[in-house]
Amino acid sequence: MLIETLKLLFNRDLNKLKIEIESYQNENQIWAIAPGISNSAGNLCLHLIGNLNTYIGAELGKTGYVRDRPLEFSLKDIPQSELIRKIEDTILVVNNALDRLIEADLEQTYPQIVFEKQMTTGFFLVHLSTHLAYHLGQINYHRRLVF
Repeated sequence: MLIETLKLLFNRDLNKLKIEIESYQNENQIWAIAPGISNSAGNLCLHLIGNLNTYIGAELGKTGYVRDRPLEFSLKDIPQSELIRKIEDTILVVNNALDRLIEADLEQTYPQIVFEKQMTTGFFLVHLSTHLAYHLGQINYHRRLVF
C-alpha cells in the first residue's frame, strides 16, 4: 500500500517539476536568482534529480549513479530541454527502484545513515517525497517571481 502511495506521489510531483521547468518562457529565467533567494530553479531541479538518483536510484535501484552534490548548486545554464530529459530519466529510475520493493522492505533499516541515525526505508522514502514537494513549491514560487 505505502509503495503504491509513494509511487503516486513521486510521479505526481516529478511530473509537476517537469511542467514547472517547461513553464519558464525564457530559459535564462530558470537560472535567475532573485534578491533574497539563494537558489535558482535550475539548481533546485538539479538538486532534486541528484537527491532522488542517489537515495532511490543508486541505493535501492542499484543504478550505479554517483552524486556530485556541489555541482547541483554550482552548475548554471544547462538547457531547459536537458533538465526536462533529466527529470524524465529520474521518473524512470524512481519507478524502477520502487517496483523492486515489497512492503516488508519498508520496515528494513535504510542502508545508509543520512540523518546521523538509522531509520527505516519507509520513513526515508516518505522524507524524500516531502523533500521533493518542498523544493517543488520553491520552484513554483521562483517561476512566478521572475516572470
